[in-house]
Amino acid sequence: MNSSNIIETPEELDSFRTQIRRFVERELAPHVDEWDEAGELPRDIYRKAGALGILGLGYPEEYGGTSASLAMRSIAIQEIARAGSGGLFVCLFTHSIFVQPMIALGTEEQKQRTLPSILAGESIAACAITEPSGGSDVANLRTRARLDGDHFVVDGEKTFISNGVRADYYAVAVRTGGEGARGISMLLIERDRPGFSRTALKKMGWWTSDTATLHFDACRVPVANLMGKEGSGFRTLMENFNGERLLMADEACSFAEVCFEEALAWARERETFGQPLIRHQVVRHKLVDMKMRLTSTRTWIEQATARMDAGDRSDPFIAELCMLKNHAGQTMRWCADQSVQLLGGMGFMRGMKSERIYRDVKGIMIGGGAEDILKELAANKLGY
Repeated sequence: MNSSNIIETPEELDSFRTQIRRFVERELAPHVDEWDEAGELPRDIYRKAGALGILGLGYPEEYGGTSASLAMRSIAIQEIARAGSGGLFVCLFTHSIFVQPMIALGTEEQKQRTLPSILAGESIAACAITEPSGGSDVANLRTRARLDGDHFVVDGEKTFISNGVRADYYAVAVRTGGEGARGISMLLIERDRPGFSRTALKKMGWWTSDTATLHFDACRVPVANLMGKEGSGFRTLMENFNGERLLMADEACSFAEVCFEEALAWARERETFGQPLIRHQVVRHKLVDMKMRLTSTRTWIEQATARMDAGDRSDPFIAELCMLKNHAGQTMRWCADQSVQLLGGMGFMRGMKSERIYRDVKGIMIGGGAEDILKELAANKLGY
């Protein structure tokens, strides 16, 4: 995000929160069950989110973005999470992992061709890195792009790609050179390229978001679609992960907060043994434990957001983002579990936010770097 040195007033942030909350209450929350069962988000919702400026927060105005701090983006994350659907969230924010490498590497023609329509919600974007042979081992990816005249010929597969079926534009990590990180480049690939096909995948959670395996079979892509120089892809992807991990930590904490709110409301309304649930000590202690974890996680996210807004890209901060993403995922898992347990039979029923969030937890804990991978990366950055 291009957000450094932007500071909104408290009044501006409050006004933005109110606007997004109304959007969620009117346009999103009433329909999340329907979209979950359908397995897709209507394209019109992308356009409505784009018209509100949600998709363009923090991106350059010349491409249709809106000047904003990461603190303002955090408000959008928190409010959209109130709908209680991880799949909806993935649909609306996955474009960020396309936009960042496009801004960093793309030619002006590529940016003008893709970014305005994506940030307006007219087009859908995806970033394709993970492969069947190894998700986190980016430096050894196998999808190859062989130069043939004025085209690259792409062969290989990508998998677990969010927005993979319906995206119009894909930023695809390919091997154009030798082995290792230095041989990796990024290509812009449009959905209608001959030799490019997609297979939908079924998942534990995030049902609203389509997820796919991408197949490239002698897919010809113009050399003009190369993003940046050959061999420049790996470093950009690693930098892209930093922003993604902060976003996912914020997402995880926001969904954990939704679980807490649903559990608290239920505890106040539900009566057992002649009194509201909340009058039982064990229930109050569960709620306090949830609040304790939420407060520590939210405080850490706010501190990390301020540091990233200030431009911190140091190794210790990268390590902190890895640990924060893990910590927030664990907070989400714990709060979802406690909420479902407190809700009892209702927590096991479709239509409850906590039930859906419980299914979505592993998507957070695996996506953007699985826990053990992030622990190792953090140890490396800290010199352990």
